[in-house]
Amino acid sequence: MEQFSIPGVGGIIEKDINGIKNILMQTRIKSNMPCENGLIEIPAGKIRAFECIFDTLKREIKEETGLEVVEIKGENISAIYESNSYKVINFMPFSCSQNLTGDYPIMVFVFICKVKGELLPFSDESQDYKWIPLAEVKRIVENSPQLLYPMHVDTLKKYIYSCE
Repeated sequence: MEQFSIPGVGGIIEKDINGIKNILMQTRIKSNMPCENGLIEIPAGKIRAFECIFDTLKREIKEETGLEVVEIKGENISAIYESNSYKVINFMPFSCSQNLTGDYPIMVFVFICKVKGELLPFSDESQDYKWIPLAEVKRIVENSPQLLYPMHVDTLKKYIYSCE
């Protein structure tokens, strides 16, 4: 039986704390994929049919963290075209990754964003939300990438090196 990739969206959430750039990381909890439990990840989730990718990002971040997205880099340069009963959005994510093997055929478009509000203590899919300084994220990516959800390793590398 033919199988298709599942589209998803993720957010690198930036926050300046005492003049130091931090990003929000969380611990992955997936009851149906125990081998992924405990991996460090960025907030992400699946795109519903015909849901605008930016609305998905806002919804997923709110559901997983309790935070409200107030800025998505690149959203202002997206374009919507309507014709022949179609409404199409053209967008440019910061990064995109696709699982080529494994149990979960997902493709994730990642955007850089800013948020407001207070973090949830936990959710059904994640726990241990932490604002992690970029230098520490860099150490994890370079020295212990096996601690990270594989889908996000190269995206985080790209982000770190774009900030240097």
